[in-house]
Amino acid sequence: MKIQLKPIVTEKAVMMIESQNVLTFQTGKEATKNGIKKEIEDLFKVKIEKIRTLIRGNKKYSYVRLKPEFAAIDVATKLGIM
Repeated sequence: MKIQLKPIVTEKAVMMIESQNVLTFQTGKEATKNGIKKEIEDLFKVKIEKIRTLIRGNKKYSYVRLKPEFAAIDVATKLGIM
């Protein structure tokens, strides 16, 4: 099952990329942490350290921290965020 990943581009999200190596995505509510992890690792060829999720209103947000050897800013550049 493909998980819909929509990158979040806000001032806070960009600050998290730079300071904490964290990417922020909006995902479907049915998406699991394992599913999100597999999808991002396959798409961007990176390894994930930790995923936190937040459901606010009718939307689910995923905060994805990459392992230190992978730079979130590189992935953000590929996505056109930076």
